[in-house]
Amino acid sequence: MEQLLLHLRNLGFTEMESKIMVELATKGQASGYEVAKQLGVSRSNVYAALQRLTQQGYVRCGEGEPARYSVLDPEELAAMISGRVQASLAYMESEMPRGGPVSPSFYNVEGDRNVLGALVRQLNLARQEIVVDVWREEASLLRNELEQAERRGVRLLWAFDGGNAATAPYPAWPPLGGELPRSGGRKFSFVIDRCWCMLGMRYEDGTAQAVVTEHPVLVELLLNHFTQEMVLFELEEDMGAELTKRYGERYSRIYSKYVLHDQAEEEPEEPDERAAGQLRSEDAAD
Repeated sequence: MEQLLLHLRNLGFTEMESKIMVELATKGQASGYEVAKQLGVSRSNVYAALQRLTQQGYVRCGEGEPARYSVLDPEELAAMISGRVQASLAYMESEMPRGGPVSPSFYNVEGDRNVLGALVRQLNLARQEIVVDVWREEASLLRNELEQAERRGVRLLWAFDGGNAATAPYPAWPPLGGELPRSGGRKFSFVIDRCWCMLGMRYEDGTAQAVVTEHPVLVELLLNHFTQEMVLFELEEDMGAELTKRYGERYSRIYSKYVLHDQAEEEPEEPDERAAGQLRSEDAAD
């Protein structure tokens, strides 16, 4: 029930209107007095809301005394709401003023729902290319949007981390001081049409944080990072045994060379196996 009321409010109905519509749908029809009594609210508020809903066409008022009200069938109600929303969206898109150029800015996005929502909207707008660097858990959440983009002819380049969230693919830089960084997260990045990017982290407790920007510097950094990752991946695939034989322990120490001294004293973990290439549905579903 709460979810239904939430979605009705998201569609523009007030809390009172939403409750009245659900009550009428449950009863079939009822008078304003009966609705007010069932909801435990004043009759004046109920009658005012019923008048608005009747004028908008969502509720019908029958003949008789007292008047009895009924809400449209769900299919008819959905069609009416959809038509009005689409008409408003089309008008807004065509008539909304378009100002001058805006300098690229960085925006913080908080919350798992907001982060995924921003990603879904942008993925649906992609026209030429999507560069994805995610863990498989995040890839599965966005599988539908990525597949739709590929069917539209969008070029899809991806790297899916195959390890578990507790193991970093590269040696982690320890903090210079203060509190330790939050652990248990999975980094991800998206670059869409080489002009929009998101860099963020999803945590095991269900929270998420991300930075969104169209600034060319960060776009270039993420694209360069992706390219270097893929080059290293293919080199290790083709020459892994030879690299180990030639460099021995030095090959693993190369990573620790560029990490602060307290981290370098530890034996770095080997990078987790990664997959790269054009998206395939069975890979994204893992």
